[in-house]
Amino acid sequence: MKVVAVANQKGGVGKTTTSVNLSAALGAMDKRVLLVDLDPQGNASVSVGLNKGELPATTYELLVEQKPLGEVAISLPQLHMDVVPANGDLTAAEVALLAIADREQRLKQALEAGRPQYDFVIIDCPPSLNMLTLNALVAADSVLITMQCEYFALEGLSALLETVTSINQTVNPGLRIEGILRTLYDPRNALTNEVSEQLHQHFEGLVYRTVIPRNVRLAEAPSHGLPGIVYDRLARGATAYMALAGEFMRRQEHHLKDNA
Repeated sequence: MKVVAVANQKGGVGKTTTSVNLSAALGAMDKRVLLVDLDPQGNASVSVGLNKGELPATTYELLVEQKPLGEVAISLPQLHMDVVPANGDLTAAEVALLAIADREQRLKQALEAGRPQYDFVIIDCPPSLNMLTLNALVAADSVLITMQCEYFALEGLSALLETVTSINQTVNPGLRIEGILRTLYDPRNALTNEVSEQLHQHFEGLVYRTVIPRNVRLAEAPSHGLPGIVYDRLARGATAYMALAGEFMRRQEHHLKDNA
């Protein structure tokens, strides 16, 4: 089982869209996938057709009450994945966790039960470096960073990379960068191309070849409770996420070979 946290402390850079569509694409490739919604906004949960107001249990119960993973995860056979949903209750988890000794280990402990069951766990992190994101980074094997190629993007990226390095040196020595994904990509924009070029220079080998374009169909999909790749599989955004899943899987194979 491989655990991937999709993170960036900036909002609106395609984290949830990426978490949902990568999970759905891997599910479509017959991988056993668990999507964990770790954002109190619960957007990933809504994007797979769940009603935030009618959830029997959420990530809150998983982290704070230590309810077993099997009791919290909801199976979505039509999307070939399971999901641990979230809603506003998760905001209270932040505070509740502060009083707990092993607070940053809670998600890691909870996911252990899924080891025989899943090939991939994809975690949709909240848009801040808080206790929930820390739980994700401690539980994860790698971090997939989504970013928009815009003026302040590289600054935010440096801050996130520093956090990943410090977690790698303290509580999770196995944590590495999975890759950097350029989202909301518009090649006609000069700044986009400039930032893109800088990314390639500084992070050679980490930047995915696949870029996710700005795409109306992708943006519409959550309101229909469907991942973009299911809502309109021929849309540019959907084909980009299928390409990303292919590139992601090729990287897994290379990584396994390198470690063999």
